[in-house]
Amino acid sequence: MPKHNDMSKEESKPNVRQKAGRKPKSDPAIYRHSICLDEVENALFLGRFDQSGMTAKANFITSCIFDKPLKVLKLDKAAIDYHMRLTTFYSQYRAIGVNYNQVLAVIKSSFSDRKALAYLAKLERATFELVVSNHQIMTLAQELEVKIYGSKDIESSIKGKSIK
Repeated sequence: MPKHNDMSKEESKPNVRQKAGRKPKSDPAIYRHSICLDEVENALFLGRFDQSGMTAKANFITSCIFDKPLKVLKLDKAAIDYHMRLTTFYSQYRAIGVNYNQVLAVIKSSFSDRKALAYLAKLERATFELVVSNHQIMTLAQELEVKIYGSKDIESSIKGKSIK
């Protein structure tokens, strides 16, 4: 019986790469650098790293070195909560307007002129109270705009910024 040569088997198979493991990067980062910081510099570094919101310190350092813009997002939980409450209040205010129109239609069609005038007077007083509370809400909203945007006119501050 003739002996089979192991080399002939390997040569007969084309070089097929196994699909196990990670795919190699096209441009791997193979150069490493180290720096030493004192306590003050380290505290400053960690503070800026936390503000950036990045998850990897290496990415943060790279973006600082090569002047890539850092994205710092500060959320004011109180302002967000206040905005949400104003939004829900505005939707309730609109619902009151719809109900107001329905009440006027019912008063006009269901009651005599004398009773309708009495009910309309009560509705007018309630509407005046609603207008006063609406003015207070608008004042509070403007104060929030001044706190957040630094100007009373939010439209002018938005128009001043270019949107890309």
